[in-house]
Amino acid sequence: MTKLLAFLAATAALAGASTAVAQNYPNRPISFVIGFAPGGPSDVLSRIIGRRMEQELKQPMVIENRSGAGGSLAAQLVARAAPDGYTVMLGTNAALTINPNVMKNLGYDPEKDFQFVSMIGMQPDVLYVHPSVEAKTFAELIALAKAKPGTLNFGSGGIGTPGHLSGELLKIRAGVEMTHVPFRGTGQSVQAVVAGHIQMAFNPPAPLIPFIESKSIRPLAVSSPKRSGALPEIPTIDESGYPGFNTNNWWGLVVPPGTPNDVVAVLHRALHATLNDPAVKKQLLELGVDLTPGSPEDMRALVKAEIPMYADIVKTAGIKIE
Repeated sequence: MTKLLAFLAATAALAGASTAVAQNYPNRPISFVIGFAPGGPSDVLSRIIGRRMEQELKQPMVIENRSGAGGSLAAQLVARAAPDGYTVMLGTNAALTINPNVMKNLGYDPEKDFQFVSMIGMQPDVLYVHPSVEAKTFAELIALAKAKPGTLNFGSGGIGTPGHLSGELLKIRAGVEMTHVPFRGTGQSVQAVVAGHIQMAFNPPAPLIPFIESKSIRPLAVSSPKRSGALPEIPTIDESGYPGFNTNNWWGLVVPPGTPNDVVAVLHRALHATLNDPAVKKQLLELGVDLTPGSPEDMRALVKAEIPMYADIVKTAGIKIE
């Protein structure tokens, strides 16, 4: 009985401490960890989000770029951080649903080692070709690939990136042979297509828009189930004959496991207020991001569903990153 009473007293004390933390939260700067280098899409998005969330939280959000291993180094750091709401991370499908399938010794469990706050938005990959490619439509590209197996090369921002997996899924679904050419980032793969060094690539919309407008490249389809808000005239692969095709890039907000629910609720409200700001909506649309805010459970369900989806693609394609 004495032990039981001591346990109950300790539990009550912890609950009281948690409530006190939540009531005073935040009262100092918050570290906003980004798993990619400054200047990239994730970094730009995080700075737009962070600046506006600061107004809601009345505290600075200090960007910390911890690039490496496709966002996994940042994820390892945040998974082990104090669960007090003062360390948050820009979660991505690269770190949370793709890397668990392509990297050994990941160092964290994406479903157990994070508390989910909310999704932010999604961004498809655009399948585009050099103007010299004979195909003018997605259907014509598939026909060309089948007529000349193994002669088409597709680029991406690197092995295991969403763009790479978009291409591998297309090979599987359409039954075509194409060669993947990985580059060290989106910019290099775009330039390779513009210069005609490779025939096509899968990349996010934002860096492609100037080249689409100048007709330096020809967009044929996007990899999301719905058309991109930034490029609404481009059909989806789903509507072009391959239903269920979906390899979105996405972003959300996560915190270390054990973060008090009341603190998560504060971050959730601040993020949703940010995403409802017309100026923020405009900036993110210009980046090619379609906003998809929701509950923590919505984000958890997405992660849970995507991990086996990418596992199938990785296994069939034989993708490995040492």
